[in-house]
Amino acid sequence: MLRYSLRRFLGAIPTLLVLIALAFFMIRTAPGGPFDQERALPPEIEANLRAAYHFDEPLYRQFGRYLFGILRGDFGPSFQYRDFTVTELIATGFPVSLRLGGTAILLAFVLGVGAGSIAALRQNTPTDYAVMSVSMTGISIPNFVMAPVLVLVFAVYLGWLPAGGLGDGAIRNMILPVTALALPQLAYIARLTRASMIEVLRSNFVRTAKAQGLPMRTILLHHALKPALLPVVSYLGPATASVITGSVVIEQIFGVPGIGRFFVQGALNRDYTLVMGVVVFYGILIILLNFLVDLAYAWLDPKVKYS
Repeated sequence: MLRYSLRRFLGAIPTLLVLIALAFFMIRTAPGGPFDQERALPPEIEANLRAAYHFDEPLYRQFGRYLFGILRGDFGPSFQYRDFTVTELIATGFPVSLRLGGTAILLAFVLGVGAGSIAALRQNTPTDYAVMSVSMTGISIPNFVMAPVLVLVFAVYLGWLPAGGLGDGAIRNMILPVTALALPQLAYIARLTRASMIEVLRSNFVRTAKAQGLPMRTILLHHALKPALLPVVSYLGPATASVITGSVVIEQIFGVPGIGRFFVQGALNRDYTLVMGVVVFYGILIILLNFLVDLAYAWLDPKVKYS
């Protein structure tokens, strides 16, 4: 396990370097800059600013300086939020994004696995068709469309829930953004679980368990569920990162002060270091989650060995 973990860690370094290099040079080649404003700065002041932030150096030297900063855990200063570093902004916003995304993916997992299992047990019945129809609807409607619809219905027309803002972190403030994030993932997980569960229920070991007279509930919970979850777990790694990064749009719609909102503001204001910091942080997060998914395989399937 330790050797496998070390090999995965070393293998992730080139991937992360490529991600950082692509993001760095793409951002620097984009038109405009962090000091472009409606009112142009005097050339002397702009030259001093560029020198202070090392923008007057060749790109390769700026890239090397940025990499060295990342190794020290320093993503540089923010050009928009002058009193904060990018590391401080990420540390402020990530807990909010994690709370939203984590709650959404947990909700999607529990309800999606439950709905998919029921659909598989009642294959080709009205229940199966209903679950799959709702799932297809959830997949077809993106969350940036679903979010305004939820606000319109539950906040504007019915007045049951607040339309935006996190408030003091109350549950009623999180219901709409979490629901908007969870619905598409719930639909994918339900479809994956149904397909995988149908295949597992046709396996020889399940037939043997039925022949021995075991109750269907015991067969499902103790024998069929774990192997049926393998494709779902594969999906959960990138999906969890996608839900957290997908909250970029949801946080903007609901006015939630998460890391995604910083990303949008950084992109609009050409805050190079803030955008880079969020991209690198999300890259690390995706690599870490995929690693955890690989480790979960061994628990779900004893045939999986790490060597």
